[in-house]
Amino acid sequence: MSCRTGTNVDQAATVGEAQRHELVMADGQALCVYDWPLPGARDAVLIVHGLGEHAGRYVELARWFHARGYAVRSYDQRGHGRTRGQRAALRHPDDLLVDLTAVYDDYAASLPHPPLLLGHSMGGLVALRTVLDGRVTPPALVLSSPALRAHTPTWLQRLAHGLARVLPNLPLNNGLPADGTSHDPRVVAAYRSDPLRTAQVTPRMADFIFGAGAACIADAASLRVPTLLLVAGSDRLVDPSGSRDFANGAWATQQLTTRFFDTLYHELFNEAEPGRSQVLKQLGDWLGRVRV
Repeated sequence: MSCRTGTNVDQAATVGEAQRHELVMADGQALCVYDWPLPGARDAVLIVHGLGEHAGRYVELARWFHARGYAVRSYDQRGHGRTRGQRAALRHPDDLLVDLTAVYDDYAASLPHPPLLLGHSMGGLVALRTVLDGRVTPPALVLSSPALRAHTPTWLQRLAHGLARVLPNLPLNNGLPADGTSHDPRVVAAYRSDPLRTAQVTPRMADFIFGAGAACIADAASLRVPTLLLVAGSDRLVDPSGSRDFANGAWATQQLTTRFFDTLYHELFNEAEPGRSQVLKQLGDWLGRVRV
């Protein structure tokens, strides 16, 4: 499907339809970027999606941010959504970090102030690793069910590590259970039927996720950006113990606020009510405290 759209800025801001364009990375890969502009916006946020999904699934969250005075950008990560190329494949293990840095810097250059950074699942992992590496320094960071640890058995993680060296882009099933995304059956049905979703992963992508998650937990004490960590306690797509261990490691930095939702599933912003509203209230309250 094509990335480009003819939607004008005023219509995009009014109805929530993203204004899409391509942004070319240094290695020639074009990423599909989604902008939800808001004339006169006080602040902005860049949203990073998770494994197998795409930026178009964040329209409702973009509307929520619009209502609070934020312009919004997201993008289809390499191997996802409307971005061209093999599904869930990487040329280099650091591709997703380099891509986020480029998209963030491009967006920041168009704004009066650097944007907030929000990442969900694998997107949360990518956002956190990029911040811990010092590649970007947003004014604040939000992590939703970040993929800091997987339910994948150790032996399978080791197999992915080995395959990443010899068959890095071998198409595999990612094994993510659709019915674990949300308690809302409408969300699950839409997820299953979404033509832009992929159920694939490759050894190099999987190895990046496993390795970067462990590295983020190990580096938790180096967190220097105000961060909100939102954790789904009944998550079946990522292991919430990774977030708990990260929170323990980052506690002394005084930069981290953690909110656990014991009964909620993976996609906190797409959960059934009243869960979704509870999550968004915590996000709104925290933004009110850190917003200058």
